[in-house]
Amino acid sequence: MDIRWLVCIGAIAAMSSPSTASARTPKPKIVVLGDSLTSGRGIGKDAAYPAILQERLEHDGYAYEVVNAGISGDTTARALRRYRESLDDDVQILILALGANDGLRGVPVNEVKSNLSVIMDDAQGRGIDTILVGMDALPLRGWDYSVAFHRLYEDLAARFRVPLVPYLLVNVMSDSSLMQGDHVHPNRAGARAIADLIWPSLRGLLKKTA
Repeated sequence: MDIRWLVCIGAIAAMSSPSTASARTPKPKIVVLGDSLTSGRGIGKDAAYPAILQERLEHDGYAYEVVNAGISGDTTARALRRYRESLDDDVQILILALGANDGLRGVPVNEVKSNLSVIMDDAQGRGIDTILVGMDALPLRGWDYSVAFHRLYEDLAARFRVPLVPYLLVNVMSDSSLMQGDHVHPNRAGARAIADLIWPSLRGLLKKTA
């Protein structure tokens, strides 16, 4: 038999082998939609909390790909214009971590709530499980605004029956060793602290859907 035929047959067999086919099968995705707290401003995506969550998943044997869809400066209104492209692939879980910049700008609470509702409703319609990350607004606009802003996340979590994670910086802002010099964004250690905050909800959801 011509040696060239043997080479071709071997190549075809290798391509159709289970191990090769498995290696080419894309992993289901976990998308983290957020702003600079998610994107890793000042520390880079490789050190941001979505990357830490990827490490935890791999350590525990979960075959998922975490997609960091955080954009510095993003608001819920801006995310509303771009989120669909992030959910177009094989996304099974959405971690929604938006609203910090809305709070700083004093965006009306009902507007923030409406924007997040659209994203969450669309995700549920696609069969994507959602984890909502709460955000807080500093009392720059008065305490009534801050309280209403905090409660909007509780309302959404109850309405859509999704896990609610406390404000990302709840355990970070009070510890200067976890913050960058701007006193706004977490450093590498702070990003790990944020991952610690989100991981129980993510792990619980994965166990529930396994």
